[in-house]
Amino acid sequence: MSSDPASLDRLHDVVEPAPVPWWPPAPGWYVVMAIAAVVLAWLGVRRWQHWRANAYRRAALRELNDATTPTDISAVLRRTALVAAPRSTVASLTGDRWASWLAESTSANMPPQVRELLAAGVYQQSAGSGNVSLLKEYAQKWIEQHPSNDRVPR
Repeated sequence: MSSDPASLDRLHDVVEPAPVPWWPPAPGWYVVMAIAAVVLAWLGVRRWQHWRANAYRRAALRELNDATTPTDISAVLRRTALVAAPRSTVASLTGDRWASWLAESTSANMPPQVRELLAAGVYQQSAGSGNVSLLKEYAQKWIEQHPSNDRVPR
């Protein structure tokens, strides 16, 4: 080794600093994590409230599976409508007014056969199985798609 300060013999490897650790994070990340936790909790509560608010729809769909006559299907629709709309609006509707209210309260298209079954379902002696299945399909669409309490026609 020479005593010359510019000699290449005096060179050493560059010492790299230790890598920056992932934990503990900087204080700003604690704020971001707290905000994310609050948002996730809020979304979870909203999802739970939505699920609970639609419990009557799930119950109506289960009842609809057991319904076999236009009278039974209309009864399921009426009970569902009484939950979704004010009683003063729904309870007095019968016949064609009942079918018209159902048609107005959702975007599901109501076939004429369904309208006839709903308007005269209680008084009709026998209905073809095709018409009952058509009514059942419409009822299922209506239960799934009707607006909640604040947006149904009055």
